[in-house]
Amino acid sequence: MPTLQKTDNALLISVPTSGKSLEDLLSKQWLLTNSRGGYASSTIIGCNTSRYHGLLVGSLNPPANRIMALANCLEMVICRGKVFYLSTFEFNDKFSPEGFSCIKQFRRDLGVHFDYQLDRLELTKSLYLLNDADTFALVYDFKTVDEPVEFAWRPFVGLRNFHSLQKSYASIDLHQVQYGLLIHANVSNGCELFLGCPTANFEKDEQWWFNFVYRNDRQRGQDFTEDLWTPGFFKCRIDSPAKVVFWGSLSSHCQPKHLINSDIEKVCEELRSRQDSIIAVAETADQRLKTLCLAADQFVTKRQTGHEYRTTVLAGFPWFADWGRDAFIALPGLLLSSRRFDEAKSVLTTFAAVADEGMIPNRFDDYSDTAYFNSIDASLWFINAAFQYLNAAGDSKTFTQHLLPTIRWIIDSYHNGTRFGIHADTDGLITGGNKETQLTWMDAKYEGVAFTPRYGKAVEINALWYNSLCLLAQFYGDRDKDNAEHYHCMADNVKAGFGKLFWNPTLGYLNDCILLDGSVDASLRPNQIFAVSLPFSALTAHQQKAVVDVVQKNLLTPFGLRTLNVQSASYKGIYAGPQKQRDEAYHQGTVWPYLIGPFVEAYLKVNNFSQKSKRQASEFIEPLMQHLTEAGCLGQICEIFDGDPPHKPRGCVAQAWSVAELIRAYQLITG
Repeated sequence: MPTLQKTDNALLISVPTSGKSLEDLLSKQWLLTNSRGGYASSTIIGCNTSRYHGLLVGSLNPPANRIMALANCLEMVICRGKVFYLSTFEFNDKFSPEGFSCIKQFRRDLGVHFDYQLDRLELTKSLYLLNDADTFALVYDFKTVDEPVEFAWRPFVGLRNFHSLQKSYASIDLHQVQYGLLIHANVSNGCELFLGCPTANFEKDEQWWFNFVYRNDRQRGQDFTEDLWTPGFFKCRIDSPAKVVFWGSLSSHCQPKHLINSDIEKVCEELRSRQDSIIAVAETADQRLKTLCLAADQFVTKRQTGHEYRTTVLAGFPWFADWGRDAFIALPGLLLSSRRFDEAKSVLTTFAAVADEGMIPNRFDDYSDTAYFNSIDASLWFINAAFQYLNAAGDSKTFTQHLLPTIRWIIDSYHNGTRFGIHADTDGLITGGNKETQLTWMDAKYEGVAFTPRYGKAVEINALWYNSLCLLAQFYGDRDKDNAEHYHCMADNVKAGFGKLFWNPTLGYLNDCILLDGSVDASLRPNQIFAVSLPFSALTAHQQKAVVDVVQKNLLTPFGLRTLNVQSASYKGIYAGPQKQRDEAYHQGTVWPYLIGPFVEAYLKVNNFSQKSKRQASEFIEPLMQHLTEAGCLGQICEIFDGDPPHKPRGCVAQAWSVAELIRAYQLITG
């Protein structure tokens, strides 16, 4: 079983690998990230199971335009003519070589570590990712060497867009330089991959290796085989205990001499110092909360806008960039709970600066600064996060000068009308979209078909709308009586319409959506929980309690809330297969762990935050707390789980709002 402990000022997750089944080993992953949106990731035995795995995935325009630069290495130790492989690859349902059989333990702290036990030899392979550059250090630490051995490794280069797969017809150029190798590919837009090792010799032997199999891609109904190019191999002789450091960097201006002369101990110290500072700012001695704060940090990155870098939040690894909805649902738990107020301010002002027609972007493009506005709720989550920032940081200057004008612009635009037919109806409630759009968070769509049509008046949208009006009315209460009265009247009108339209007295819970033709979608979904969990609720105390009870009874699982109750004819319990099949299940029963945050908050609220309710809520989140260090991507919380037991983790291996809302829930319980 994985364990969590503290060592050398770094939190350590340790997983024994000996005696474990190969399937179990392949199901556990690791993730290292930097501040540019770059990352490294694979399984705990180093066998890539996805196109998104690699020892270095860098970002050409942080955090966008990501390149899978180096996929993996074939590593071998030669002793007395016998070859011991450290690596594991999958080809056509066969594993070759099978280096995993020599791994006795996997560890993750400042980097990731693979402990090997070979014949009369112990060594540890460690990978570190620098924070401010798309640069890695791969360290081979030969700890016990009874007799001289030869060590050689062959790097496999990707240099491709990280969403795509490489094929052998790709054009890749190799240039040997004084300190190593410079490798170019047409797809990399002028950047270059540098590889070098100051204590090893390089022998040129260019080859294509064919048909690496990525089993996770195959399970998702995607292309799953890749060809990888290798320039040759590095080799050295090991006569006594020693460390061999292999450096790599993706950049348009590599400085090989500076890089390979770097001190690996200094690199580790800088990583340790940064980790310590994150924990120090959070002001906590709680070991579990420290682990959560470090998990949260992996999503905090920089967005390059012109010559300026501003903080943003990546929605999830490996494939998501920064999304407005995700950023502002996540911001309170991700940044405010850990007291990272300057970064929270930067995220808020970054998105506010690109607002358009009274809307906050739903997302930015994967390759550029282009913003997309196809969301009805991102702007309302922005308002909630801005007020949460004001309350937590007390920064009234930033709020009034940079955030309040955008908030008022959003309110006016939503009331009077903006994109996608979004406007306030005569009952004060927000309506928007049509059967061609998917504007709420339940946005799965394939070949023109929206699988969860929620156009018109959606319950959580109007819960957010009411909450936004109340927050503004409260803010202006002692500052501007006219504005306070204006927003109070708007809120009162919405409250009356909300209760009349959404409360379903026959079913005893809230309708999910009222379509444009007036038809009612009374599907039992978790969206109604926000009508209780948000700071202001339009429901009576009795209605709030009823909502929490029905959600707990019908939607709560060990890992979050189902998106649809099991009894529904539309329920899909497994999220797997080709994209169409996955999209059909995405919001039709699939479990979303981020929903544990609003559920716990609502549960505690209707039980007056009693000690008994906190003890019960602690049991609700315990499976996710264990998942954090024992399953899936170690040290992270995934995007979704199957609706059906045993609730297999799916989707992104690390999701910002999953971590953020678990932090909020944990602090609500323990605070």
